[in-house]
Amino acid sequence: MVTFPGSSGTPWAVPESLTALGRRLATGLRDSPAAEIVESCLTNTWTTSMSWGTGSSEVPEVPEVFVKTGDIPAMWLRDSTAQVRPYLAVATDPEVGDALAGVSRRQIRCVLLDPYANAFNDGPTGAHGEPGDLPTPGDWVWERKYELDSLCAPLQLAYALWRATGREGHLDEAFRRAAWTIVRMWRAEQSHAQSLYRFVRPSGPFAGDSLPHDGRGAMVARTGMTWSGFRPSDDRCEHGYLVPANALASASLHGLAELATSVLDDAELAHASLRLADEIDAGILAHAVVEVDGVSVLAYEVDGLGAVLLGDDANLPSLLSLPLSGWCAPKDPLYQATRRFVLSAANPSFFVGGHASGVGSAHTPDGHVWPLAIAAAGLTGDEDAATQALRTLATTTAGTGLMHESFHVDDPGRFTRDWFGWANAMFCELALELCAGGVRHLFPVHPRALPAP
Repeated sequence: MVTFPGSSGTPWAVPESLTALGRRLATGLRDSPAAEIVESCLTNTWTTSMSWGTGSSEVPEVPEVFVKTGDIPAMWLRDSTAQVRPYLAVATDPEVGDALAGVSRRQIRCVLLDPYANAFNDGPTGAHGEPGDLPTPGDWVWERKYELDSLCAPLQLAYALWRATGREGHLDEAFRRAAWTIVRMWRAEQSHAQSLYRFVRPSGPFAGDSLPHDGRGAMVARTGMTWSGFRPSDDRCEHGYLVPANALASASLHGLAELATSVLDDAELAHASLRLADEIDAGILAHAVVEVDGVSVLAYEVDGLGAVLLGDDANLPSLLSLPLSGWCAPKDPLYQATRRFVLSAANPSFFVGGHASGVGSAHTPDGHVWPLAIAAAGLTGDEDAATQALRTLATTTAGTGLMHESFHVDDPGRFTRDWFGWANAMFCELALELCAGGVRHLFPVHPRALPAP
């Protein structure tokens, strides 16, 4: 029996399981300034951003849930998974589990509508982030920037919900079709020169988002990795092969292979997923490992033709967040060397100030760091790093009690986006890690991240 927390367009009542989790976190953090805001951050997406989606299945027993990103009225595949990750901690509550299954079903619908799109409307409204984009997106699509990590998000959520609850209802024929769509498209984009994908934004304040070469993107050689037009920041890739997104794709494919074997009974899908993951991994290790002052680190982007972008971006997946992506263990030597590079002045997006230090983004002004990256540094470090990250986040909200997209390292009152569900969720995931065991164990893990037998 499906439960309905609230009708479409009205605030959802917070389920008791989520309220109890918030109290538990606040109690566990009682000596930290985070204790005062963790409950409001935890329930923010539930009460402000989730609704039973319009244009969903005609069968009421199979509902879909729309999750807007915050102050933008669209649903990003990546953000929607990130926003509900903390709720997996109480997903055995039927009310919460039903809602998460609804999110998963809406994501799968979106993939089948347009696998190259990154953000969607709640129904075929025809609204677009920029009305002049070419080719013109469909009525369901808010924005059609192809971001490799966007297609990882539905695979990640579907897998995690299954692991957390044992549910299989969301792993239906629509999921199978979407999974095959993703695998085939990632394989096609290993040879991007033959791709029909284009993105041109001819006017407006973000006209620089257009991909070069008439919307095709910069030239790349075949490497085994799969191409991405844009980063998780929604900024265009400079060199085509976004390394942290490829790592997340590889881990996601390992999870998909497990689902294909254990639930879908699709040996062909399992084989295709693992074969593609192996090719992506080989491409990363052959083309993205570079020497910096005699130390091997991972590049952020490469093109297979010799161009390399060193550094990192605050948005996830990032090089800093590779253990969260499940691609490697936190103590992996290559990751540790890359982490030291990312969290240093050698990274052009790393900033240090009087209130915080961390990774920023080309998407926001210089001197601004992102709570996403501060949380990622805490989640991939030791307990002291996690505790310090949580304290930094709790004391840099400029009195709002919620996370922002970014803030200035010397003045937290200078921030971007006062409503950003993804950042609130990352703050909560960090609190969960410290007080309740976290949720990362529910997500796919690459074999290279597992302890040696």
